[in-house]
Amino acid sequence: MNILVWHVHGSWLTSFVQGPYDFLVPVTPDRGPDGLGRARTWQWPPSVRELGPEQLREAPIDLMVLQRPHELALARRWTGRRPGTDVPAVYVEHNSPHESAVGTRHPLADRTDIPLVHVTHFNRLMWDNGRAPTEVIEHGVIDPGPLWTGEEPRAAVVVNDPVRRGRTTGTDLLPAFARTVPLDVFGMRTEGLDRHLGLPPGRCRGSDLPQAELHPAMARRRLYLHPVRWTSLGLSLLEAMFLGMPVVALDTTEVREAVPEGAGVVSNRFDVLEDAVRRFLADPVHARRTGEAARAAAQARYSERRFRDDWERLIKEVAP
Repeated sequence: MNILVWHVHGSWLTSFVQGPYDFLVPVTPDRGPDGLGRARTWQWPPSVRELGPEQLREAPIDLMVLQRPHELALARRWTGRRPGTDVPAVYVEHNSPHESAVGTRHPLADRTDIPLVHVTHFNRLMWDNGRAPTEVIEHGVIDPGPLWTGEEPRAAVVVNDPVRRGRTTGTDLLPAFARTVPLDVFGMRTEGLDRHLGLPPGRCRGSDLPQAELHPAMARRRLYLHPVRWTSLGLSLLEAMFLGMPVVALDTTEVREAVPEGAGVVSNRFDVLEDAVRRFLADPVHARRTGEAARAAAQARYSERRFRDDWERLIKEVAP
């Protein structure tokens, strides 16, 4: 089976392309947002092939996996085939609604021919899905192993574009957390975050590491901090749990489902979160035990095998 899928979310797609199919990933000369091609920082199998728009027109395609509204028209223009009509298609919604959950209608809400796949139950509940048939296939993470050492009494935060995304990712909360624990913020465009927040360099260090270096770097920090207000469930949170890191997180979106009792501290009270950070800093044994519980919880719910099984079931239903 040949599956057309755009390279949009590298971490999610890394798990998706481990399945037993051939994956056609569009590539353009500039490797822009619609043509990133194969990943350069993740390990993808040889079954992932790059094809330009002119090649896609002639390529056999058994299923289209769409992830952005404009891909409906883009797929038709580049392949000459209509998603959901000429070729079976599914639409993966990675995000929570950007506006009010009360009034946000999904772009596919009026279609019944393309299943709408949400990555969390929270997202399915918050979107107005209209008539679209909906599914939830939760994240699956390739297990990086129990790498946590916690040797550095600092908190790891992973976020891309923290300045631009601001309150959405809780960037405005970082100065308050930095009074309790020095922060290492990993992600794209994090350099200079300390100056933007008015913090001394040692209290908030930003860096954009290659994927192969990110997990070991995170695992050397005592805890993982997830100050996100309103995004879908961050894969970085799940990856931290797989690493065996204790987590401190806001009680928003799907976080409460992902972090059970004993695997970390989840709250919307800043004093509770602050106390949790202090205890993990002061008690490495407690941090280790909590991280072990976090890892066990992540393995039980967000394994790559379960993710692949869920997708194989849906693919067989949509494109038998």
